[in-house]
Amino acid sequence: MPWIRACSVDELDDGDALQLPTVPPVAVFRADGEFFALNDTCTHGQSSLADGYVDGDRVECAWHFATFDLRTGAVLSPPATKPLCTYQVKLDGDEVLVEIPDPR
Repeated sequence: MPWIRACSVDELDDGDALQLPTVPPVAVFRADGEFFALNDTCTHGQSSLADGYVDGDRVECAWHFATFDLRTGAVLSPPATKPLCTYQVKLDGDEVLVEIPDPR
């Protein structure tokens, strides 16, 4: 599985997120100084979680307020019922890298 560059460490402040233009889209979050990567699309609707609200180690969907654990992708509140896929994140110097599965 290839590692792709998401951003530099300085590009995201705590509580911020960005969307990677992968298929499917992946959201990269910075929370409490750590970086996390999850599927960007809420499992309840077609909303981008990178546009959601980060609170500690959780993200809340901006559309219907479902919340997910940034560490595990687990659903923490309805209306979502399916967890999100998570991706490995590593730092290479000042670069944030995400392991994205090969789309084959």
